[in-house]
Order: sequence, then structure tokens, then C-alpha cells
Amino acid sequence: MRALRLEMLADSPLAFLETVADAAARPHAEYALRIASTSIGSQIAQFVADPGGRLVGHAGGTVLPSEPELTVVYAVYVSPGWRGSGLLADLVDAVAAWSRACGRPELMLEVVVGNDRAYRAYERLGFVDTGVRVPHPTVPAMTELQMRRAA
Repeated sequence: MRALRLEMLADSPLAFLETVADAAARPHAEYALRIASTSIGSQIAQFVADPGGRLVGHAGGTVLPSEPELTVVYAVYVSPGWRGSGLLADLVDAVAAWSRACGRPELMLEVVVGNDRAYRAYERLGFVDTGVRVPHPTVPAMTELQMRRAA
């Protein structure tokens, strides 16, 4: 998981909320603890794609206390060699199935405005731009747009 996280951050630094340096500085034990804490329960979950040998994709889901019927999809990533393979749909479907099992019928995610590749990919998966725009959490000059769909 550590190797995949470092790849994610190097490939798409604006999409995630930490830097490669911060992620690299975290000890392996912290990654193991994070994996253990997100592998059970209904508040947060992570799903990975493992075709054998190394992880090539990730998607997480979490709850917003202000919207208990909603799962926020976060940290979505597919390794470049696996893009276009259907893996993105599989990862989002895993989050959606978990969300439904937890009684949350809706998914929401945020995409950096201008990241047209990701926007189009999520559109193909049924996400719709809500018109809501929010400041990027780490780069104040940037904006993210919210997209939603049924779980």
C-alpha cells in the first residue's frame, strides 16, 4: 500500500491531500495501522486492486456527519498501465456496494476543475456535475467541482 500511495502522489499530486515527502516519511507501521482501521466498519473503507504482485488501484469511501445518506468517494487512483481497463469502474463499484450495505444510497466525489480526463471518466460511470464548486483543500488558487450519483 505504501508503494501505491507514493505512486499516486507522484503521478497526481493535486488530487490527494499530502505530499510524496510526507507519505514517504510515514513508517510502514502507520500504513499497516491505516489498512487495519479501514478494513472493517461502516464509517470508512479502502478498496485496492491487486492483479498479483503489486497494487495497481485504490478507492476509498467515508461518511460526512452532515449527510448521513452519502458516501464520499476519495483517493481514487488507477496506475497508468491499467487506465482504460475497467478497473476504475470496479473500484467505484466496490465503494458503491459498501455504501449501499451501510445504508447510504448516494456517492459524491470532488474533481479539480480542469482535470478533464478524470471528469470524463466519472461521467462515464454515471456521476453528474452538481454545479457545486469548492476551494481546493491545499492549493487555494484552485477549485474542485462536486459530482454525485446513486450508489
